[in-house]
Amino acid sequence: MAAVDLWQRYKDWLYYHEGLGFYLDVSRMGFDQAFVKQMEPRFDQAFAAMAALEAGAIANPDENRMVGHYWLRDPDLAPTPELRQDIFDTLTNLEQFASQVRTGAIHPPGRQYFTDVLAIGVGGSALGPQFVAQALEPDFPPLAIHFIDNTDPEGIDRLLHRLGDRLPTTLVIVISKSGGTAETRNGMIEVRSRFETNGLPFARQAVAITGRGSHLENQALSEGWLATLPMRDWVGGRTSELSAVGLLPAALQNISIRSMLAGAKDMDAATRVADIRRNPAALIALAWYYAGKGKGEKDMVVLPYKDSLLLFSRYLQQLVMESLGKERDLQGNLVHQGIAVYGNKGSTDQHAYVQQLREGVANFFVTFIEVLKDRLGPSVEVDPGVTAGDYLFGFLQGTRRALYENQRESITLTIPEVNAHSVGALIALYERAVGFYGSLVNINAYHQPGVEAGKKAAASVLQLQQSVVRTLQDSPLPLGLQDLAQRSGFPEEVETIYTLVRHLHANQRHLVIYGNPGHPEQIKIASL
Repeated sequence: MAAVDLWQRYKDWLYYHEGLGFYLDVSRMGFDQAFVKQMEPRFDQAFAAMAALEAGAIANPDENRMVGHYWLRDPDLAPTPELRQDIFDTLTNLEQFASQVRTGAIHPPGRQYFTDVLAIGVGGSALGPQFVAQALEPDFPPLAIHFIDNTDPEGIDRLLHRLGDRLPTTLVIVISKSGGTAETRNGMIEVRSRFETNGLPFARQAVAITGRGSHLENQALSEGWLATLPMRDWVGGRTSELSAVGLLPAALQNISIRSMLAGAKDMDAATRVADIRRNPAALIALAWYYAGKGKGEKDMVVLPYKDSLLLFSRYLQQLVMESLGKERDLQGNLVHQGIAVYGNKGSTDQHAYVQQLREGVANFFVTFIEVLKDRLGPSVEVDPGVTAGDYLFGFLQGTRRALYENQRESITLTIPEVNAHSVGALIALYERAVGFYGSLVNINAYHQPGVEAGKKAAASVLQLQQSVVRTLQDSPLPLGLQDLAQRSGFPEEVETIYTLVRHLHANQRHLVIYGNPGHPEQIKIASL
């Protein structure tokens, strides 16, 4: 396309929101007006479905649940007075608790202040708080924040070792809607054990964010934890950052959670407009649909040109892939929907994988995120008349141009600066875009049967482990692998049993392997 025509296309498709200082450019996506016209009936349905969702319709029929994360930043939208009051009360209680912790009114036993926060959660209970902490944490926060977001024993040990003598002044937040999420439960047990080993009262330094009536809430109440805050069944994990899940960690770091909520509310208003061209979330969903032909045929590469937005791609990874990665549509047809998301940051990626993006497999589109404000205060010149921020801008624009010249498409999103208001707006923008896209491709974006299937499969492996250990304990002689599988009652699981005994042997638990583990047919296994 000629430069003059490209400039006209840029002007035609540029979205700008004056109040947010927010720009969205989809001109480097190749759709035409005929495609937009073709998509209008689908968007009419998507706008209607979103309005019904916000009004309290059952949007997750699998669990008979409403989907109400939009109410968190505008409680007046909640469909009942009880829900509205509950949202107000939770936010007030959360802010009061965080303030009392920061000022020392609530403090650990025998100490004046808490110095650190240790948040234990997984998935949406970790990715949102981690992203916000990376983006917005002040240089000298009142409490330093740390995360356990996996069930890796060595990772837990490293974190607790680094906390060291600050463990007595560490506030622990355990985040799990059901209270039974294995990774979170395991992290809590590990941390509690470390507290007890050091003679510290875990309950007097612990907070639970969980579902009402859950096992975790009952435990926290019976043990006298410092506080409990609710995770509501109408807020999914991947959309929970603006609930207590994300707001409490942010408030403890002295991040303005009211500004985050205000930014999200402003973006929600902008994305309720039932007009594709005047709705930034609709424009993003349109571009996604066009890029992947409505089938997710291209990956989304997210390149924020700002260090503080490093974790945004990880946050979007869950939001997009867990929401849209579905086997069947709303009518039960096999569709295998989804959009793969990956990314790091600019200009780091220009020294990593932009070479492939420009000249390799064209199986992606890029989302560039530009931040207009370079830094607080003036910048030094690294070249005559040129600053480091000018270079960053040049790298973004240069990469965008180089990709487009090789028929690689992109979206460019521009925000004025990284602050609580703009981060809240970013979160709300992509929550809405995911919802619209789910409607366009006729899938339920608000459930996750694949995640539950993975949990069930993991549980079956642990049951198999118990059976194998019992079989070995009952055997007077070492057993070969096939014999062990047969006697355990799982002859078809011999491969899993092989990997399982390797794991237990490496950790000197329950059993020992005789022979070369690299030759499965030759080994013998015995109980320790």
